[in-house]
Parts: sequence; C-alpha cells; structure tokens
Amino acid sequence: MKWSVVNRKTLFKGFFQLSELKITHQLFAGGESPLLRRELLEKGDAVALLPYDPVRDELVLVEQFRIGALDDLSGPWLIEIIAGYQEPHESPESVAVREAMEETGCHIAQLQFVQRYYSTPGGSSERIHLYFGFTDTSAVGGVHGLEEEGEDIKVRVVSSKTAFEWLDKGKIDSAIPTIALQWFRLHREEIRRKWSGDSETRSQTDEV
Repeated sequence: MKWSVVNRKTLFKGFFQLSELKITHQLFAGGESPLLRRELLEKGDAVALLPYDPVRDELVLVEQFRIGALDDLSGPWLIEIIAGYQEPHESPESVAVREAMEETGCHIAQLQFVQRYYSTPGGSSERIHLYFGFTDTSAVGGVHGLEEEGEDIKVRVVSSKTAFEWLDKGKIDSAIPTIALQWFRLHREEIRRKWSGDSETRSQTDEV
C-alpha cells in the first residue's frame, strides 16, 4: 500500500506543532483515494513508567492538573503514571529514569519494557514507550515537579489492590495508566516471583 503527501503546511508551532497535510493513498478495494485534507498534531515520542515495589506490593502513581480534562465533571486533576517527552539525544530508558526522579523522587533500580504504541493515531503522531520499573517505595511521596515547567505533581503510593479498585471504578480514566495497570494485573504474580529474588538481579536494568 502506497501513499503520497502532496502538501504539508505548519499551522501552529509551540510546545506541540499542528500541521495541515494534503494526501492521497491507495484503497483496499483498488485505486486511489481523492485528495484528503488532514490536521496532524505532532507531539513526538513520549515515555511512560509504572514503578512497583514487589516487597510492599505498592505502585507509584502521580496526580496533576491536565488541560485536556478541563471540562470533566470531576475536575481536571487526573491520577496517572510517570511520563515525559523524549529529547533527540535521549534513549527511552534514560527518559524513564529521569522523569521518575523529577516527578516523584523515585530511584528506579530495574526497567522492564512493556510495549510501544500510538496514543491517538487518527490525529496525532504521539507514540508511547511504556515501561515497568522496580523501586523501593518506603521513602517515596510528597509533591514534586520542575518549577520552570509549571509542574505540580502529587505522588500517590498505593497498594496494587487500591490501584485496581481505582481503575475498575473509573477513578483512573486516561489511556496510559489504564494500559499500564491492565498489563500489570495480567503479570503481577509473575513479576512478584521474579522481582522478589536476590538484590543483585534487581539492581540491573533489564529490557525484555
């Protein structure tokens, strides 16, 4: 299947970029589409991380103001997981570790890759690199974030049971934490067996 970008124009460029594209593409039934006009929100790649303490069976979540939920009846503060955008010189793993420290003060001893996926490909180029991380939650908490980026992030350390209850009741209602927690629910027992081993194994970064 082939496609052609006939014209591409930048409509707005700020923290994100909005572009207008005129394209054609081949059709499944044969032939070619008419000239289509599409807007594309160009956001780049983001990295998300769900930290977990297998000894305490606790997860590290974050709560912060989100402009996209401004009109939500329950308010624009959402419970999510650690996330941030990847700079050109950074690996996804380094972003995960950096964002964990900036947003929660949380040290990540081991990373496990979960998956890459497009968040909303109908109108955005954003791709998420999702990770799961081993940590010690005994000293994690408080309010964090970079002042220069206007971040005001409340750390919530909760049991797996509480996190699953919040998910099932709709208290957690955005895509990234939903995908991360559903993955964790499927793999929780396996993870607890694997990460409750010796400290030497848990101190190494492991991408699988």
